[in-house]
Amino acid sequence: MTEQLPEINVGVLGHIDHGKTTLLTQLSGKFTDTHSEELKRGITIKLGYADTTIFKKGDKFNIKEGTAQRYISFIDAPGHEMLMATMLSGAAIIDAAILVIAANEGIKPQTKEHFMAIQAKKIKNIIIVQNKIDLVSKEQALKNYKEIKKFLKGTSYENCTIIPTSAHQNINIEKILEELCKLEIPKKEINTNPIFLVARSFDINKPGKEIEKLNGGVLGGILKKGKLKIGDEIEIKPGLSFKKANQQNYQTLTTKIISLHKGDKLVNEILPGASISIETELDPFLTKTDSLTGCLVSTKGNLPEISHNIKIKSQLFDEVLGTEIKKQVEPIKTKEMLMLSINTTITVGSVEKIKEDEIELSLNIPVVALKKDNVGIARNINNHWRLIGFGEVIG
Repeated sequence: MTEQLPEINVGVLGHIDHGKTTLLTQLSGKFTDTHSEELKRGITIKLGYADTTIFKKGDKFNIKEGTAQRYISFIDAPGHEMLMATMLSGAAIIDAAILVIAANEGIKPQTKEHFMAIQAKKIKNIIIVQNKIDLVSKEQALKNYKEIKKFLKGTSYENCTIIPTSAHQNINIEKILEELCKLEIPKKEINTNPIFLVARSFDINKPGKEIEKLNGGVLGGILKKGKLKIGDEIEIKPGLSFKKANQQNYQTLTTKIISLHKGDKLVNEILPGASISIETELDPFLTKTDSLTGCLVSTKGNLPEISHNIKIKSQLFDEVLGTEIKKQVEPIKTKEMLMLSINTTITVGSVEKIKEDEIELSLNIPVVALKKDNVGIARNINNHWRLIGFGEVIG
């Protein structure tokens, strides 16, 4: 049934402990924190995924019964300040965002940083969820609502929907589902070479599985444009990382698509839309523990060469966000190290040349950069990477 439905990828962002993962469990019926370290620490470390179909029964929206309205892929991005890079990778693969703000805590440093990341990644549609309203009085909830409106004023999101919610008490979850069904579905390029962004990579085999029954390596992410089908020969770049004569080298991987999975359903072909898992003929050892995260995938022979240098047109924010103390963003200097987020790739590079708003960097980790790709720019401030601006690949 989900085959004909409109599809959209929605990121769930916000400060740590503001209730993102609980909210996502209510919206999708699935729990995304499955990484053992995440369960121990109670925070999201990797990108979490959950998909659901939204139904309408009468005038109510739910995830169980009625007429199917829309297929949603949720991406749960980490809210902890140490995991900025992972959050930016998540922002690269979403079409819209839910920004969660706890009514009892208000707008925190990471709320601001995630909000700027949404702007940097040029995400048009956002829904603000004012969560944990069961923990505050009516007066506090209204005060917090006014703070949110003030925070949004002057931005392109100042008229976005704000929904008071309690994820724990299941209050207004159906209102969020209704709002998700109103989101604009972005237009996608189909008649072009495919570009698949790898956000996770896995070995899905359980210990002790018989060799003849082993599954090939799995890539998770989104198809940005084009089509992919079972049997396609694909290439993965930068691919396999290895050291040779004390130098880091990269080997492009080529393989074949064995199966395609959309949520728990098998499909024969994929178009741009919801998040997808691709099972390949690769040895699962090559894809385990996210070792191919950040790679690009296309049909054989269609990806540009790996690049150790990049030229970007940059735009800096006025102030550094994510910190308690206000701090101006200083101009970029030659020889300084910056962290760049390009699609789902995170790399660090040294600034070699600056000409007005154009900067050239020599990269520690090579990338496969496509012209006009969006870039998040972060600087190391007091041992934390802080988002200071964004840019576009020009060479």
